[in-house]
Amino acid sequence: MTSSKASSSRSNSALIALILKTVGIVIILAALLDIIVVPLPFQPLNTEWRVNFTEAVVDRGIVPLVGLALLFTGFWFDGTRRTGGRRKAWQSLRFWALLLAGILGLFYLILFPFHLNNVRLSQQQFVQQIDQRATQAEAELDNRLSGELTQRRAQIGQLLANPDQLDQAIASGQLPQEQADLLRQFQQNPQALDTYLDQQVDQLRTQLQTQIGVEKQQALGQARISALKSGLRIGIGSLLLAIGYLIVSWTGLKSFGKSARRTG
Repeated sequence: MTSSKASSSRSNSALIALILKTVGIVIILAALLDIIVVPLPFQPLNTEWRVNFTEAVVDRGIVPLVGLALLFTGFWFDGTRRTGGRRKAWQSLRFWALLLAGILGLFYLILFPFHLNNVRLSQQQFVQQIDQRATQAEAELDNRLSGELTQRRAQIGQLLANPDQLDQAIASGQLPQEQADLLRQFQQNPQALDTYLDQQVDQLRTQLQTQIGVEKQQALGQARISALKSGLRIGIGSLLLAIGYLIVSWTGLKSFGKSARRTG
């Protein structure tokens, strides 16, 4: 009876170990494939692509670690089984898993300063784009104001050129009293028209330039916040993943080496 229970326990342990190792391997391979496929097409010279690549890799970085945890849990369930002879390191799946953990640890460690530098470059490019858009908006503003000035001058000039039509419009109440007084002033002093229009255009230009400046500052503020969030979230996440993978690799390889010497 005792022998039967022991045999059943070993069988269950072997089954659990097989399931855990299989699931762990599938998770690791699927995660590595996802990390390779997601950034396609590769554009390593593009700063924005590098930032997006780093974010995608770090966001998926925990998945292979979970796979490794399941894999080594399977090894632990399978720990009572002995092969009966010394095996070379490269013949052991555990060794390759630990080696992969070390490679991933170094990869995420390098990714930490790499991402911070890319975020800095991306922010600089975005600031340049904001400056270019603001400059373009101001150029379009000058053209718009020039056209509006010409249109207003033509409209007022048409009224001033037809005194009877102007008097009729004032008498019928089509024009507010303030505008009527201005038009009479322009009739008496045509130079006042140029002064008035220049003042109106300057006021409108100042208003629109202020609006452009506010929108520019808002865009710059959003760019700084976005860069800070990406640097903290992805940078620290990459560093934590590096620490996790390197701890797994170092402690595992050290334990693996001791086990190999005992069986040797």
